[in-house]
Amino acid sequence: MPDVTVSSLDPRLQKQVENAQTALQRGNLDYVLDVAAQVLKTAPGCLPVRRLLRIAQLKHHQSKSKFGAKMFGSVTQAGFLFGSSKEPAKMLENAEKLLGADPTSVPALKLLAEAAVGLGFPDTVAWAWECAHESQPNDVDIMLKLGEAYLTVKKPKDALRVADLALKVNPQDGNALSLMRRASVVQTTDKGNWEDQKGSFRDKLKDEAAVVSAEQAAKMVTTEEMTERLIKEAKERHQQQPEMLEHIRTVMDGYRKLNNLPEAIVWIRKARALPTGKADTTLEKLETDMQIAQLEKEVKEMEAELVITPADSALQARLEAAKTGLSNFRLADAKGYVERYPNDYEARFTLANLYFGMKDYQNAIANFQQAKKSPKSRIPALTGMGKALKARKMFDLAVAELQNAKTEITSMDDAKKDVIYELADCYAKMGKKEEAINEYKIIYADDIGYRDVSDKINEFYSSQ
Repeated sequence: MPDVTVSSLDPRLQKQVENAQTALQRGNLDYVLDVAAQVLKTAPGCLPVRRLLRIAQLKHHQSKSKFGAKMFGSVTQAGFLFGSSKEPAKMLENAEKLLGADPTSVPALKLLAEAAVGLGFPDTVAWAWECAHESQPNDVDIMLKLGEAYLTVKKPKDALRVADLALKVNPQDGNALSLMRRASVVQTTDKGNWEDQKGSFRDKLKDEAAVVSAEQAAKMVTTEEMTERLIKEAKERHQQQPEMLEHIRTVMDGYRKLNNLPEAIVWIRKARALPTGKADTTLEKLETDMQIAQLEKEVKEMEAELVITPADSALQARLEAAKTGLSNFRLADAKGYVERYPNDYEARFTLANLYFGMKDYQNAIANFQQAKKSPKSRIPALTGMGKALKARKMFDLAVAELQNAKTEITSMDDAKKDVIYELADCYAKMGKKEEAINEYKIIYADDIGYRDVSDKINEFYSSQ
């Protein structure tokens, strides 16, 4: 199914689109949203209509309170972002639902792009990545996906532009270098219309250096040998200019690409020891992330070994110690961060979840309570606080938090079902059977297969 133009639509649909464009100018956003959504059901590959829909969505999103918009967007994504690439139509439907709730959602835009690939809408793919890039302009992965999409729709100049942006972020990024070279070749061949001329590709290029560059364009340059060479060269430059942070960064990035995290950590500590490194707050976070990644790697390796030798009690003990060490490291890092930035409520939410995972419900509750002040983490914090209070058998207080979460989630997604299920369980534990079954019925009416809700409903009616 190729992308389609408005002029190729049924005349009645063309008239509806024309009316929607007029309505947009007059500020009648609800009409635009309704018409565009209906047209896209018939012609999902009509990019002009999808653009029109997005303009209306963004205007509508901006007109709502920031609190309500962010809150809704943060809780509706989880239930839709999982799907099979074999079902692109379902993925597209999920992406549209997410974007209807929060048109700024980058995960939803990525899902839209993936669905468009499956449906064969290349222009829509490129546009979706453009929108994602607008929301996260410094994300190199998005830049590269956008560049690849531009190449697919024969826009090598635009592909070159985003490749250049990616290289400004990371000059050694092999994928960006490959994209730039391939885009250069496509742009050059397009300008010369070489496909219509006689002679070999090599004859037309004339320049032997250009031939070599073109032939290497599609090859990845991030091989292990290349990375090791870059590390060696950067170390030599570091010897000559030990105060230059960029040389150390290059070594560190190289070791990360080689998945040699212990060496990468050694070099990031060297970077942080420099005056310029001390002023770079991103390095601290990066070091912590690498330490956590190294600990996680050790845990996974031991788990893999244990599958082979399940009776190895010594290995089991080391695994448990490693897991405890990982949990303690994460907790210490999160606590330290919150102590430095007490008003970062999303960090409070992270810390609360760590406490909850360690069954320290008292501290979890205290941090969930603070995390509720952030619109982004408010509903998950309400839910977490409800679960923590429930774990402490403070059922009436848990009900109050879960009721608030239930009210504030406006769509019956997995997040809301989870809240309702926990609420019903609280009522059951309080001996309020009627209230509990009424909550279970809400889930049953929407999703009969959710957890053991069907069993609970059947048991209830069997007892009547």
